[in-house]
Amino acid sequence: MTNSTKFWAVVPAAGIGKRMNADRPKQYLELAGKTVLEQTLLRLLQAAVFETIAVAISKEDPYWPELEITRHEKILIADGGKERSNSVLSALKAIRDRASDNDWVLVHDAARPCITPADIHHLINNLLNDDVGGILALSSHDTLKNVQDGSILGTLNRIHIWRALTPQMFRYGMLKNALEAAEGNPAVTDEASALELKGLQPKIVEGRPDNIKITRPEDLALAQFYMEQQ
Repeated sequence: MTNSTKFWAVVPAAGIGKRMNADRPKQYLELAGKTVLEQTLLRLLQAAVFETIAVAISKEDPYWPELEITRHEKILIADGGKERSNSVLSALKAIRDRASDNDWVLVHDAARPCITPADIHHLINNLLNDDVGGILALSSHDTLKNVQDGSILGTLNRIHIWRALTPQMFRYGMLKNALEAAEGNPAVTDEASALELKGLQPKIVEGRPDNIKITRPEDLALAQFYMEQQ
């Protein structure tokens, strides 16, 4: 790393969150007096390490312009895509005139508002001198079953199973190239999987269990509880 190496954040926020059964995308539901997305962006801003936070928003999104945080000097808007990988790639292209290939990019889910600045710094400190980068993750404490058509085929060895969280941290050039090469591949469900397809092995950095992703209605109450405890 050189003194000129910079950190950028990317937040894909073009999803519609069907499992919430709500009247709007889950990132715009209320959480502790603000929207989920605002809470997430505020946590990233509190880390005080990012040059810019590029947020990928759907062109038809009527909620984003109403948020006060859209006017923050560190927030940049990019066009959201159909899939997560499309949105992340669009955000990377939005900062290409300012970012260098060796800069670090941290991609974070819009619906993970409980991320702490301490966890962001923990990830950065662990990966700063790594050749590839890596992700926050949690080891599995549950017994895991391999299931097909509602029947158990066997039990997986949970020692080797980790739950992927975000942020996921990779070099700008490496991540951009990996996403471009994997465009349209349904196997790319996060940034690490795009790097894996290139034959690379991202690192695991243990994160906090309260860094939950809001997916179902009951997750909102749990997220508010965690935020209060933090």
